[in-house]
Amino acid sequence: MSLEVKLEAFEGPLDLLLHLIEKNKIDIYDIPISEITEQYLDYIRQMETEDMNVMSEFLVMAATLLEIKCRMLLPREETQEGEEEDPRAGLVQKLLEYKMYKYMSYELKDMQDGAGKYYYKSATMPPEVEAFRPPVNYEELIGDLTLAKLNEIFKNVMRRQEDRVDPVRSRFGKIEKDEVNMEEKAGYVEEFLRGHRRFSFRALLEKQHSKMEVIVTFLVILELMKVGKVTVEQESIDDEITVISREEQ
Repeated sequence: MSLEVKLEAFEGPLDLLLHLIEKNKIDIYDIPISEITEQYLDYIRQMETEDMNVMSEFLVMAATLLEIKCRMLLPREETQEGEEEDPRAGLVQKLLEYKMYKYMSYELKDMQDGAGKYYYKSATMPPEVEAFRPPVNYEELIGDLTLAKLNEIFKNVMRRQEDRVDPVRSRFGKIEKDEVNMEEKAGYVEEFLRGHRRFSFRALLEKQHSKMEVIVTFLVILELMKVGKVTVEQESIDDEITVISREEQ
């Protein structure tokens, strides 16, 4: 008759290591790496899981323990201060951090459970009491202010507002936005194409009345080039750019 062993479920390899250390009452700063490695591998052999992601985490820790075990058998390396480096130091640091966060989670869980036992009573203050506001004492509010002081404060505020006005820019007229309809300009350019199969790009731009119209016309020509309605050519860098219509008459 085979003996069935029920294994405890652990959240990860560090959880298992911490369990083995506490179970054997081992000083976490002086872990007998050989003994802990054997117990850890025994647990790995008894694990039954189809989740390779979970299993791989435990196997990586097993490889780490074996590496530390091998390094313990070799001469110790020395730090820059001349002290011998403990191969277990990194593992001990991880275990201490994990232990701290684990017990912090217990504290938070207890606080959450405790908070569920508190009940709060809604306010039952009468509306007339809640709406009460103490009367304003105007004499106390004004204090030693006089009409002369109020007038002086008003003048100071107005003077600051005047100082904020730019004496140069304030003389300029209002800058208005030059609105150009993209669709209308596109229609204008296409109409121009039907009457001019081949024309100078500069000549087309010089017919425009504002900088915004020049920009929009330029964008319209680029869009027509994109859809294949026109092509451009320039024999050399100093020559005029010529726009050629590709549409049939």
